[in-house]
Amino acid sequence: MTEAGMLARSTAGHDKGVLYAIRSVCGEYVYLVNGAERTIVRPKKKNQKHIQVIHVFCGNMADDTGIRRFLKQFEAGQA
Repeated sequence: MTEAGMLARSTAGHDKGVLYAIRSVCGEYVYLVNGAERTIVRPKKKNQKHIQVIHVFCGNMADDTGIRRFLKQFEAGQA
């Protein structure tokens, strides 16, 4: 089950392999943010078939800086 706050990795498209946090779920689509190119006010709309859900919840979804910091720590293996 896909929920807002979970992490996801893109499996298709020009952003293949990019780690995101799921901002919201709307039917078959999810809205993804990473705090840098895709901010809270400009999330990426992506089909759920094209992501791999990681069952880890992002600790800070309040602002872009917190999201960016959490994703960086997760990639480094510290989260």
